[in-house]
Amino acid sequence: MKVFVAGATGETGRRIVQELVSRNISVRALVRNLDKAKQILPPEAECVVGDVLEPETLRTAMADCTVVLSATGAAPSFDPTGPYKVDYEGTKHLVDVAKEKGIQQFVMVSSLCTSQLLHPLNLFWLILVWKKRAEEYLQQSGLSYTIVRPGGLKNEDNTDAIVMSKADTLFDGSIPRSKVAQVCVEALSQPEAKNKIVEIVAKPDAPALSYEAMFAGVA
Repeated sequence: MKVFVAGATGETGRRIVQELVSRNISVRALVRNLDKAKQILPPEAECVVGDVLEPETLRTAMADCTVVLSATGAAPSFDPTGPYKVDYEGTKHLVDVAKEKGIQQFVMVSSLCTSQLLHPLNLFWLILVWKKRAEEYLQQSGLSYTIVRPGGLKNEDNTDAIVMSKADTLFDGSIPRSKVAQVCVEALSQPEAKNKIVEIVAKPDAPALSYEAMFAGVA
């Protein structure tokens, strides 16, 4: 397995890279700034310069990878086109190139509540709308996929158990980014994770289940 990680220098993406490296899985990280990436990412990760908005760079960078993990997301800004370009168009480019390259599995980090048009987050240039459109594009692509919708993201880890549910059933809660990374990496090797949307949060009073049981429990 060789994993192509998009959004590798973001707060969630870097944790995904770290999780892959800790499991001795070969990683190619897509980065826009090589110097920044080398300061952030573990030295075992291969960094390749490219941009999700430039499909030609993706074709070169994704060559010989077998699976894709996408943790891209528009950075907060005053640019109203940011979520459309990064969350939707960028994901479309990743999906299209993944199909060209015969990628075996595509794991996408999305967000809770993407189906709720009136959610407050959509005040930020319709960010959930464009994430939902990106999800639908991946679902219709013919690629084997897992869409991971985490709750509010925390930089600090905790000992809370992961709660996993099917699409449009969790509407609040939070989860450490490190746990999101673990779920994404597990999705690459769990047969029960294929072609599913899973929503995840972490709760202190939840029972600790195996990843196999959690993915199998999502219809």
